[in-house]
Amino acid sequence: MPTAGIPRRTVLTASAALAVTAGAAGGGVAAAVPARAAAVAAPELPAGTSADKVLVVGMDGLRHDRIDAATAPHLKAMRAAGTFGTSLLYANPMAATSSGPGWSTVSTGVWPDKHGVRDNSFVGRDHGRYPGFLARLHQVRPQLSLYAAVDWKPLDTHGTVTAGADAKVVLDGDRDGYVGHDETITATTVSVLRDQNPDVAFVYLGNTDVVAHSHGTGQRYLDALAVQDAQLGRMLAAIEARPTRAAERWTVIVCTDHGHLDAGGHGGSSIPERSTFVLATGPGIAAGARPHDTRLVDVAATVFHQLGITPDPSWGLDGRPIQQRSTDPFDTLYGSLSGRVDETGIPAGVLGHTHTPPGGWSVVGGAMGTGGVAEWRGWTFATDDFWSRTQRDQWRELNVRARGVFAVADSDEWADKASSGRFESTLVTPAYDVTGRRRVTLRFTTHYRQEAGQTAQVLASFNGGTPVLVRAYTADTVAQPQALTVDVPAGASAVSFRFHYTGSNNWYWVVDGVEIRTS
Repeated sequence: MPTAGIPRRTVLTASAALAVTAGAAGGGVAAAVPARAAAVAAPELPAGTSADKVLVVGMDGLRHDRIDAATAPHLKAMRAAGTFGTSLLYANPMAATSSGPGWSTVSTGVWPDKHGVRDNSFVGRDHGRYPGFLARLHQVRPQLSLYAAVDWKPLDTHGTVTAGADAKVVLDGDRDGYVGHDETITATTVSVLRDQNPDVAFVYLGNTDVVAHSHGTGQRYLDALAVQDAQLGRMLAAIEARPTRAAERWTVIVCTDHGHLDAGGHGGSSIPERSTFVLATGPGIAAGARPHDTRLVDVAATVFHQLGITPDPSWGLDGRPIQQRSTDPFDTLYGSLSGRVDETGIPAGVLGHTHTPPGGWSVVGGAMGTGGVAEWRGWTFATDDFWSRTQRDQWRELNVRARGVFAVADSDEWADKASSGRFESTLVTPAYDVTGRRRVTLRFTTHYRQEAGQTAQVLASFNGGTPVLVRAYTADTVAQPQALTVDVPAGASAVSFRFHYTGSNNWYWVVDGVEIRTS
C-alpha cells in the first residue's frame, strides 16, 4: 500500500495510464512503464525536511579517462568545482568487476566481502546487515524524503538501491532499451528535483555501459557519454531552478560501478575494467581536489556526512567522506614516488613506488638477498595503481582496504629477476610514548597471502630492548583491519613495532593505516 499521506497516483505515458504501485522498504511508489514510453508522470514524494540535500547519479560503466575526449561540459565543470577521486576495484575471487558488486559497493559503503554480492546473480547478498544508504536513511532519519530511479531492474529487485525510497521509478532497460529509459528517468527526475522537495535522490543511467559492450569505448561511447552528460546537466539545472534553492545546501555525487576494456566488456582484472571514480561537489568539498586515497565505498559515507549523520560503528562501513584525507604516515610519500625500474608491465608514466620510508620510520635489510627486481628489494612503499599492475590474478587486486600509499614486502615479484639469498626485511615504526600507560594497541590494515616457506611477524620493542613476538601470520589474511594489544612492562616509556617478513619466491605482505593507541 502507498505510504501514509501519499495519494495513489496514476502514471501517464503517451499511450497508457498505469496504476502506481507500492514501493520498497518503508512504503513508496513505483512507476510501471511500457516499452518505449516517452514520459512518466513523476511519483509524488512526501515533503522534504532537510536543508542539506544530496543527489547521487550513477553512470554505469563510465571510464573516467574518456571524459576529456567527450563533449561533457557538466562533468568537466564538476571536476573543476569539486573533488574527483579515481581508484581501482577488486577482482575475482572477491568479486567480478560487474554491475551487481559495483552498485552494491556504492550503495552499501562496504566491500563485497561484507555485502556478499560477487556477480550479477546477487546470490549471497546481505542487505539485511549492510543495507543501501537509502534504506539506512529510512531507518535512522525516517522524516527525510527519499527518491530513486533506475532502469537496470536488478537494482530494485534485489533491494540494492531502491530499498527505503519513499518513491521510485523502476524501468527495464534490458527489455526495452536504455536510450529511451535513461531519457525517461532524466525527465522524471528533473520534474521531481524542480517541483517537489526530495532530500536524497539516487538516479541510475545505464546506456554508456550498453554502448561499450556493443562498440567499445570509441566514438559511439563518447557520443553516449555526451548524452548522459547533458542529462546530468538538466538535473543540475533543475536543482538551480528550485524556488527554495537559496536556502538549501546541495551535494551532487557522480560515480560509476566499473570500467571497460577498450574493445568493450568487463568482469575481469585488467586496469581498465577495475577503473572507477567518485566526483562530488557541495558544502565542504574542495574545488579542484584530486585525492589519491578515495575509494568507491566512499559514496555512502559522503551522503551520511553531508546530511550531518555520524555512522554507527555497528554499521561496519568501509568508506569515509570524500573530503576526509588519510593521516597515514605512508601517504606523506605520495609526492616522491617514482616510476618503474625493472618492471616491464607497468607503463612508464605510472609513478607509484619508493624505498624511502616516512620520517621516523626505517627499513632494516641487513639480511636481505642481493639482486632481484629493484622495485621490490625489501619493504617498499607503493600505490594500488602501481603494485597491482605487476601481476594480475594473484590477489593483489583484493587489497581493497589499503588507501593511497601502503607498505608492501613482495618476495614473489622480487624473485622475478636473478637474485641470491632470501627476501628478509623489517619495517620499523617510530618510538611511541607509553609512559604511565598499561596497554598499547597497534592498529593497521593488512593484506597477507600465505605460502609455506615464508614468515610474517609483528614484534614490539620497549625502551629499545629485544623485540618480542606479538603476532605471527600463518594463514591468508585478505584486506583486514587488525588491532594487536600488548601490556606495557613496568617502567617502560617507549615502544616501537617491527613488521618482519621473510620469503623465497613466496607471496607478499601489505601493511597500511598504522595507528597507535594507549590506555
